[in-house]
Amino acid sequence: MEEITGNGVAAGLSPPWFEALLHQVAFAAELLGVGAIIAGGLLAIWRAARHWLDPGLRDRTYHTFRLTLARGILLGLEFLVAADIIGTVAFEPTLQNLSVLAVIVAIRTFLSFSLTMEIEGRLPWRDDRPPK
Repeated sequence: MEEITGNGVAAGLSPPWFEALLHQVAFAAELLGVGAIIAGGLLAIWRAARHWLDPGLRDRTYHTFRLTLARGILLGLEFLVAADIIGTVAFEPTLQNLSVLAVIVAIRTFLSFSLTMEIEGRLPWRDDRPPK
């Protein structure tokens, strides 16, 4: 019978360098997620400022800010969900951790759904574009 380690994986099945690599990949995905949200916020501020300074676009400043910020958050959420999946499934696939992951993914999916509705003004599965 194989010995099971604390992370639920049979001892000796994954070399230490592989676990270290997965930790780095999960960390990189988290950094990309946070970076996307920060970059989206900065871009939203910059675009809103440009709109505010142009009298012809001033009335669209708030709308532009919200859409740009929502897109940055949506992209960041995608990276953060990927990091959570890698971190949970690869390292500690216990029922408790998988339950926490399911709740996190459900919350982030709801946020993504809401942001997509806000950005595009339609349900994500609807394609209202005219046929080519």
